[in-house]
Amino acid sequence: MGNICRSPAAEMVFDHMTRSAGRAKEFLIDSAGTIGMHQGNPPDHRMRQHLTKRGYPIFGTARKIEAEDLKVFDWILVMDEENERDVRRMDREGQYKHKIRKLTDFGIRFQADRVPDPYYGGDEGFAHVIDLIEDACTGLLETLAKPSPAP
Repeated sequence: MGNICRSPAAEMVFDHMTRSAGRAKEFLIDSAGTIGMHQGNPPDHRMRQHLTKRGYPIFGTARKIEAEDLKVFDWILVMDEENERDVRRMDREGQYKHKIRKLTDFGIRFQADRVPDPYYGGDEGFAHVIDLIEDACTGLLETLAKPSPAP
C-alpha cells in the first residue's frame, strides 16, 4: 500500500534476478503503492535489513501508483486483494484489466493467494514475505523466458 515493504522488496529482488540472468536490459522494473503516505521515503528499515542479509542491493524511494503506469507497464503486479481492487478502480474503462495480476500467481513452491503485509509484525513476517517474493519472482522470470505463442 505505502510502497515501503512488499513492493520495493519485489522490485529489488526481481531487479537482482534479471541482472544475474543477464536480462536486465529487457525490463523496466518499478514499484508503487496505492496510498501516498510514505512518498519519497526509503524502504522500511526492517525490510532493508532482511534484504541485505540475503545479498540484495537496496535502492529506491516510495511513490504512489499513477494512472499513467497502467499505460506504460506491460504488467501491474499487486500483493493482495485490497491493492488489486484499488488498482482496478484506476482502470475505469477496463482497458488494462489484462495487465493487473497478483505477484503470487507466479509462485512455484508456495501456493499463496497474497503476500501479507509484514509492517505490523515481527522479523519472521519480513523473512516470510521475502520467501514468497523470491519464489514468485523466480516463476515470473521463468514465465517471461518462455516464447510467446504465435498470433
